[in-house]
Amino acid sequence: MSPTLDSQQRLVVWIAALASFVAFLDGTVVNVALPAISRELGGGLITQQWVVDAYLITLSALILLAGSVSDAFGRILVMRIGLIGFGIASIAIAVAPEPLFLIIARAVQGAAGAFLVPSSLALITSTIRGPLQGKAIGQWTALTTSAMIAGPLIGGLFVDFLSWRWVFLINVIPIGLTLWLLTRLQAHDVRKPDTHIDWLGGLMCTFGLGAAVFALIEQPRLGWTDPAIWIPLMIGILLFAGFLVRQRTTRDPILPLGLFKIRNFWTGNVATFFIYAALSLNGFVVAVYLQQGAGLPATLAGLASIPTTILMILLSSRMGALAGKWGPRLFMTVGPLVMGVGVLLLLSVQEDFDYWTQMLPGMIVFGLGLAATVSPLTTAILGAVDTSRSGIASAVNNAVSRVAGLLVIAMLATIVGGTLDLEGFYRAAIVAAAMLAFGGLVSFLGIRNSRPVDAATPAAG
Repeated sequence: MSPTLDSQQRLVVWIAALASFVAFLDGTVVNVALPAISRELGGGLITQQWVVDAYLITLSALILLAGSVSDAFGRILVMRIGLIGFGIASIAIAVAPEPLFLIIARAVQGAAGAFLVPSSLALITSTIRGPLQGKAIGQWTALTTSAMIAGPLIGGLFVDFLSWRWVFLINVIPIGLTLWLLTRLQAHDVRKPDTHIDWLGGLMCTFGLGAAVFALIEQPRLGWTDPAIWIPLMIGILLFAGFLVRQRTTRDPILPLGLFKIRNFWTGNVATFFIYAALSLNGFVVAVYLQQGAGLPATLAGLASIPTTILMILLSSRMGALAGKWGPRLFMTVGPLVMGVGVLLLLSVQEDFDYWTQMLPGMIVFGLGLAATVSPLTTAILGAVDTSRSGIASAVNNAVSRVAGLLVIAMLATIVGGTLDLEGFYRAAIVAAAMLAFGGLVSFLGIRNSRPVDAATPAAG
């Protein structure tokens, strides 16, 4: 009989899942709301890109800093700060009178989200180890990733029957529930004495990413030769390069480069980059094209992802448990390849759109591959490091996945050929499938299976 989680461990999983649910939900629910936001506030494709990327810039850059703060001052404290900040930012977004205000509020929301994700997953990895960790991460994955997939449905219902503004106000409910559940948790924060946080490094990372992404988003409109493009791009590259140099010399880096000496950690993060870039590209393009290209209402566009959601909920916990037993390499190899096949099946979409024959088969195959991939991927990466570094390890992995989404959305105009018509939809599908295939290949070549007991062994570096 396989071991089961006790009541406090189940509570940890629910708290972690709800906290991550909030951040992941807003990372995807916005996709289906973009056409409505654009209609009401104006701005076209560039505003739509910035609504997504303003959130991802601060989430991606500050998540590393938040991981260090989480390890230093306690996961529960950091989670509470993130929850409260996220709630305030969500209300600001809901009352946004014009695009710039909305984009700034989304950036603040992303900053708060940065404090939620690493602290929540680190809460699991620091309290649950061994074979049960894979099962716990599988349950966390089922709940949080289903939020990423179900987000378009929730957003669609709100957009069609209420307003896109309610998409963000709904966050208050899971935030309040999570804050209450934290009061029921018996675990307490353990804070490291004499800890120093690399605030300068955090600023260099944030502004470096922000400047580079600004250039990538605005480049199709202004061109590479415009000083408003190449100057921010160069500044961004220099700042981020300086950030990496600083991480080699500072006493308390927010990105410990020594972690990348661990094979499963660095290989898993390379696979993460390509897999999550494909996920972000596919999610954005499907949600927007179904409304602007196929002419579906927001609710039906959101319903398109329901088969994937169901498969994630049904299979993620089981896949996590199997990865803990058999090792993650098989799942991390086959899963992305199956996802790629699902994305390529979307090439059957035609001008005369029919969901049941043109999109449903691809969504089912995609969901099977996604369920097989996400939990084993997380288990492989976080199981490779010592529990004392679980916060920063989680933060690095989440930063990699968010930066991947950030960059691919910033390059969206180039990928789709300037316009998200049917031809642009096809282009995006091919690019996403190629990235998924590469992620599977990286996993096959780089990931090594370990016995479950090995996950508890402190990692060197």
